[in-house]
Amino acid sequence: MITQPIFLIGARGCGKTTVGQKLAQACQFTFIDTDQILQQRAQRSIADIVADEGWPAFRALETRTLQSLAASHAVVATGGGIILAPVNREFLRDNGIVIYLKAPVSVLAGRLELSPEDSQRPTLTGKPIVEEVREILAQRDALYGETAHYVVDAAGEPVEVVAQILAVLAADRAPVQPLKSATAG
Repeated sequence: MITQPIFLIGARGCGKTTVGQKLAQACQFTFIDTDQILQQRAQRSIADIVADEGWPAFRALETRTLQSLAASHAVVATGGGIILAPVNREFLRDNGIVIYLKAPVSVLAGRLELSPEDSQRPTLTGKPIVEEVREILAQRDALYGETAHYVVDAAGEPVEVVAQILAVLAADRAPVQPLKSATAG
């Protein structure tokens, strides 16, 4: 039985929160969203933190938040950029099971266009959403892959993604293994 926290990583729009909530229910775990906790503690939005203090200050808060949340029996949805800091990548890998919810640019951009979160998370590049997603994913994909214990195809419906995650976890009871890939078949 899994007792370690399960950390979900991936780009904006990959479904970390939606899948995370459903996965937590399926595992009878607590669901935690690092962005929500950070904003509650700071008593302001990510956009406001970035506007007032800049991205480096936000990233420092993000690291402190992550390190305070490694509870057992929890599914933790992380911010898309959490893997930018080497200390965060190491923390994630050493303190839980890390799952990269991977989806193509077209899926990510489509989801973000349907449900923009501009008030919560400001644009990273100021470019149109498809261009921004393509650029950011190109910069981060290798870091997501390097950090993850498992990679799952997040392009499908949330229940399908949860089923993939549960299958991968059930197939390997020794969760900290070299990177594995699972795709919808």
